[in-house]
Amino acid sequence: MDHLAYRHALTERLAGAELPFAAEEFDRRLARTRDAMQRQGLDALLLCQPSDIFYLCGYHTFEVSVHAALVVTTRRTMLQVASIETGPAVVTARVDEIVGYRWEAPEEIIDPLAQVLSECRAIGVDGHNPGLRHSVMQHLQGRLGGDRFQHAAGPLMATLRLVKSDAEIDCLVRSAAMTAEGLERAIESVEPGISDNHIAAAGAQAMLEAGSEFFSLAPIVTTGLRSGTIHVNHQRHPVHQGDVVFLEFGAVWRRYTAPIMRTVVIGSVTDEMQHAAELCAVMESELCKAMVPGRRFEEAANVADQLLAPQRDSFFHSGVYGYSVGAQFPPSWVEGTGYLAPGQTTRFERNMVFHLPLCLRVPGQFGIGLSNTVRVTERGAVRLTNHDMTLVQR
Repeated sequence: MDHLAYRHALTERLAGAELPFAAEEFDRRLARTRDAMQRQGLDALLLCQPSDIFYLCGYHTFEVSVHAALVVTTRRTMLQVASIETGPAVVTARVDEIVGYRWEAPEEIIDPLAQVLSECRAIGVDGHNPGLRHSVMQHLQGRLGGDRFQHAAGPLMATLRLVKSDAEIDCLVRSAAMTAEGLERAIESVEPGISDNHIAAAGAQAMLEAGSEFFSLAPIVTTGLRSGTIHVNHQRHPVHQGDVVFLEFGAVWRRYTAPIMRTVVIGSVTDEMQHAAELCAVMESELCKAMVPGRRFEEAANVADQLLAPQRDSFFHSGVYGYSVGAQFPPSWVEGTGYLAPGQTTRFERNMVFHLPLCLRVPGQFGIGLSNTVRVTERGAVRLTNHDMTLVQR
């Protein structure tokens, strides 16, 4: 049985069996997308980012390193996947047509895409997305002409995905609860002599037992001096008396992640550690007050930036005070559709959701990270997660 026969057999018994949302949810998303396409004069979208594809049709798999594409025109949707992804395509996706190509023969990608796009004069693509392979784009431009393609899909999809539906908010609330369970279990395991791997394992086990799907980003645990270095992770290091233990977890419900940062201090909390924690708490409070519909992202970021300014020489912060979260796949839970940072002029709307990654690091000494995932309301942002923004002392 080849992948074509496999697809037909699966379709007869299990088509749409694991659709992550009701059909009506996808119908609304697709209608909004087509309205946006019409406003921009686009005849088609060629989407290759896993989260964009998931958002519009539900297709999801843990194997996101191979080419996949969703073509959306004014009349039809076509999902193209590798032969090894036939199963997920049949059971998780709501599309008009599924087209496969042999995993080992990527040259089979071009003809079906060129055929469905041949009558489209304006095709939106996302040139910043690594999912759109250079060779695929090169061959399509050679076949159809480069003037048909516009780098419009990224901004269009970002605008659509930034505001969450009620169904999406529910997924994020469920993720938040599982994430909190994982952090509590991990914190309970912290004691001198235990390794950072054991702490991460305790948290991961709790989140998986609570119902998490495969993580978009693995649990992050750093201890001692390593906590002052951004984006390193557990690596068999033991916890010592006096160490800071930094934790950042995110469980997954229907591919949606609501991350949380927490920090544990083994022994005495120094004045500098406490000051960092209090500054994180104040920045969160003031950020949430500033995250009001109609205001620009940069306005909220500037509020936090001014609070941090007197301590900028003492602490390292990434410069991004919030980023949108929603449906995502490895290697990150960052949605990538919006950032709270200077120069970002997008305006807040109700039901946008952001993780506020407030982490202050002293290089070579410690890092204090305290964060929540928050939802924008008419009166500012409110927490979806339940962290009280205080240090844990053990």
